[in-house]
Amino acid sequence: MNVSRLVIQAQKGNKEALLQLIIAEQDAYYRLAYSYMRNEHDTMDAMEDMIVTLYEKLDQLKKREAFYSWSKTILVNRCKTILRKNERFLPLEDEREPSLAALTDDNPYRDTESEMDMQVLLSHLNARQREAIELRYVHDFPYQTIAEMTGAPVGTIKSRISQGIQKLKAIIGGDRYENDRGEIAGVQTELEYRKGSARP
Repeated sequence: MNVSRLVIQAQKGNKEALLQLIIAEQDAYYRLAYSYMRNEHDTMDAMEDMIVTLYEKLDQLKKREAFYSWSKTILVNRCKTILRKNERFLPLEDEREPSLAALTDDNPYRDTESEMDMQVLLSHLNARQREAIELRYVHDFPYQTIAEMTGAPVGTIKSRISQGIQKLKAIIGGDRYENDRGEIAGVQTELEYRKGSARP
């Protein structure tokens, strides 16, 4: 699929081209939105909001090859807006853990024991650390994209991930999981297994 060509067509008013772009990544959009919203109804609302915004602002996109990182940034912003309206987005200083109900919502992407274990682990992190780690290891976003999505400097994102990983490492048993990059191999493997794309 030629993303740039489809974006050009969509910018000229071809709704079918935009639909093709969205459908090609619909599962990734859903997983990303669900990681914030935690229920199917709100996830679909956020995705609908994103699609409306894409229709309205597509002509503002200059780097056509960056369509997906741009659209996913819009999706994250829509999720946060909805959560703030519902007073459900935890600020950095709020260390409360999510409720058990939030961890066990019925959802096709959240039906494994591994998923549950990972959510329990991540619940020990603050909201910003959890967000950064999920975006990096669950959704495979590079640091720069995470920085753009969250409005934080790249250094801050790396710091949140590092601090979160250190906290997770202490929870799951210390240095025995640490690999040569200073990351927790066990946690990363679990995250990759969770999304069904573990690397060799």
